[in-house]
Amino acid sequence: MKISVVMPVFNEVRVCRALDSVFAQRLDCELETIVVDAGSTDGTLDVLERYADRLDVCVSESDTGPYDGMNKGIGYATGEVIAILNADDRYADVDVLQDVVDVFLHQPEIEVAYGNIVYVNDNGKSWRHWRASANRKFKWHLGWRPPHTAFYVRRRTYDSYGLFNLDYPIASDYELQLRLLFVHGLDSVHIDRTLVEMAPWGVSNQFPRNFIDGNLESRRAWRQYGLRGGMLVPILKPLNKITQFMPA
Repeated sequence: MKISVVMPVFNEVRVCRALDSVFAQRLDCELETIVVDAGSTDGTLDVLERYADRLDVCVSESDTGPYDGMNKGIGYATGEVIAILNADDRYADVDVLQDVVDVFLHQPEIEVAYGNIVYVNDNGKSWRHWRASANRKFKWHLGWRPPHTAFYVRRRTYDSYGLFNLDYPIASDYELQLRLLFVHGLDSVHIDRTLVEMAPWGVSNQFPRNFIDGNLESRRAWRQYGLRGGMLVPILKPLNKITQFMPA
C-alpha cells in the first residue's frame, strides 16, 4: 500500500517543520509527498528547494485557495490512501502514518479514518486538545464533526464521491465530511490518539468574518443535500467544538 501526503502551501516558511514531520515517519509502505504551492512570494519557495530531491511532486502556480490546492494535490496522488497536511501543521509523532495505513490495510471496508489533534502555539506549547469520537448520524444534528486536519480518505473514495467543493471557500472541508460520512454514510473509524499538532487558527476560525461565514456555509451544505436539521448548525457547530476541546 502507498500513502500520499498532499500539502498545500502559500507564504508559509513553517512548511519545513511540516515536511520534517512527514519524512520522519516510520513506514512499512511507500510514501509519496506532494507539495502544491500557490505562488508564494516570501521565501517559502527557497525552503521547498531544500527538499526538492525528496519531494515526489512540487508545483508552484496560482490557485483560488487552499482547497483548490488540495484538489490539485489529490489529482497528482497515486497512493491508495491520501493524507492532507497543512503547511503550518505537523504530525504528532513518527508512527502516525503507519497507524493510519494499518487501519486501511486491515479493514478494507473502511473508506475514511480520522483521529485527534492538539493545538500547539509557535513556542511548541500545547494548549488545547480536540478529541474526536465515532461517527453517528445524530451527532451531526448537534454540530459534531471530525477534525479536518487528521482526516484520511481512500483514493477510490475521492474518485467515487468527489473532491473538495470549491463553491464553499471556507467550509469545503466540512461539506466534504458531511457528504462522505452523513449523506453517503461511508464506513469510517476513529483512531483514538493524537495524530496532528495544529497551528491555532485555520482559515475558518479567523474572527469575526470567516468564522461567521464558515458556519453559514456549513448550513448551506445541509440545504444543498436537502437535509433537515441544518438550521441550527451555525450555532451548534461552534458550541459542539467547544465540548470536544480539552485543556492541554
